Amino acid sequence: MAATTPVWIVVVIVVAAGIGGLGFYAGYEYRGSPAATPSAAENSTLSILAAGTLTDTFPSVANQLVSETPGITAPAAAQTYEGSLDITTAITSLGAKADVAALADFRIIPEYLEPTYANYGVVFAHTQEVLIYNPTVPAFTGINASNWGEKLQTEVALNTSTSRIAIWNASTDPNGYNEIFAMMLQGELFGSGISSLYGTFYGGAPGAYATPNPYTTILEHESQAATLIETGVVPALITYLPVAVDNGLSYVPLNLTVGLGANTTAALGDYAALPGTQILSSSGALVTVHPAPILFTVTVPLNAPNPALGAAFVHLLLSPQGDAILAAKGWDPVFPGWAYGPGTVPSVVAPDVAPLPSWASPFVS
Repeated sequence: MAATTPVWIVVVIVVAAGIGGLGFYAGYEYRGSPAATPSAAENSTLSILAAGTLTDTFPSVANQLVSETPGITAPAAAQTYEGSLDITTAITSLGAKADVAALADFRIIPEYLEPTYANYGVVFAHTQEVLIYNPTVPAFTGINASNWGEKLQTEVALNTSTSRIAIWNASTDPNGYNEIFAMMLQGELFGSGISSLYGTFYGGAPGAYATPNPYTTILEHESQAATLIETGVVPALITYLPVAVDNGLSYVPLNLTVGLGANTTAALGDYAALPGTQILSSSGALVTVHPAPILFTVTVPLNAPNPALGAAFVHLLLSPQGDAILAAKGWDPVFPGWAYGPGTVPSVVAPDVAPLPSWASPFVS
């Protein structure tokens, strides 16, 4: 079969909404790669759409698959790592196709992709939010899981003209709304209430649309987290544990409930008691998101160019080799993976999965 030339499709999503005069602009670049034949595993190019936090993880899994499978390639040009809600918009509205789609919130597949673009999901890893910080900043001396919120407030109060924390767009990236929940929970469990920390960095009542405070925050892309800390652009930020581990950055492991890494009855009760937060959908409508444990999930989209190749990737991701890669990058692998959705996983993946645990099922029912 003649070789094909990768095609780059660049699309831009623009959504405006009159929420206190605030709208948002989300740029999305889909780097598509034509495949050989839909059923081919050999002489094919693996294409991936995945959450930005997986930027340093999934290429390692893809390279392992390439080394084990003659005749396939997984070039960087066929892999796109972005906010998970940007990814769903690209698939559902912009015609993006990939053999693998991985998202940072296990509720996204049933809510946005089923039944037209996916019919199952598999949880392959879980993690928690941590505070990554610059240890040379004097205000952070003695920082820990109990006082990090107070330390952050002290730092921005002392350096109002120069010190802001990096935040992520909650309307395109689950990390954006998870950091909002972490602030609310820290205030609830270790401060003087839900608004005690949240109110320093966001305007709008808890449960409403969270407007970033321009004096204490700077809106950035999650993929830039390590660079922002290493270059001193920001003194601190909230993001997922693997970002800190993989980049060797100083961090505070938050209380497991605060960091959305707990699934105990008490933690689930704390999550349910929060009012949630509103985000803008791709159509510009306001929708409310509620906190849940952080579970990363993967699927082979129904429009995948190479579904067999996508299934092979998922199988490897859930294998001992995949677990080792995940663990080395700071993830907590889930094996067997937790499968959910109305469809049946591919036969090659079936031995690698089990049903969702009972505590998780209500989140996707």
